[in-house]
Parts: sequence; structure tokens; C-alpha cells
Amino acid sequence: MQPPDQELLDFDTDALEDWDERRARAALDGDDGPLYRNHLHIAMHLDRWAEAESGRTDTDARYTAGYVQALEDVAAFLRQTYYLPGGDHPS
Repeated sequence: MQPPDQELLDFDTDALEDWDERRARAALDGDDGPLYRNHLHIAMHLDRWAEAESGRTDTDARYTAGYVQALEDVAAFLRQTYYLPGGDHPS
């Protein structure tokens, strides 16, 4: 069972450079709503993964930092609707 939409949208938007709640709500209500809900669910998983990775001490700290940043970036892109059909993704 997927979490309710409000739980899926319960994340810190301060670090997102292109967050637009109206765009997110429109995506949830549109034809791609199920796909976007899935993206938000994946982003929640990526957050947990990044948190777990950030505590690792068995790898180089710079490698870990880069890995965590990559996970966080993908989660951010998923949340900002970039990977929806027709989504704009800044290069």
C-alpha cells in the first residue's frame, strides 16, 4: 500500500533548487499521478539509503560523500518531476 500523498510530500524542500508545489500537486492529479507517486516512494527509499551510507566508516570519506550526494540528487530530481514523461530536467 502506497503512503497517502501528504506523507509522500513530507520532505525538506529547502535544498531543492526547482521545487514547485503546484507542479507536484498537478503531477499527482494528472495522468502520470501513479508514476509520480512511485517516484516519490523511490525518493523516500533513496533518502534512507543516503542516510545509511553517510554513516559508513569502511570507505574513503570523499567517496562516501560523493555517493551520498548522488543518491540525494536523484531523489531531488524524482521529487521535482524531472523524470515524468515530458518533464523538464535542467542539464
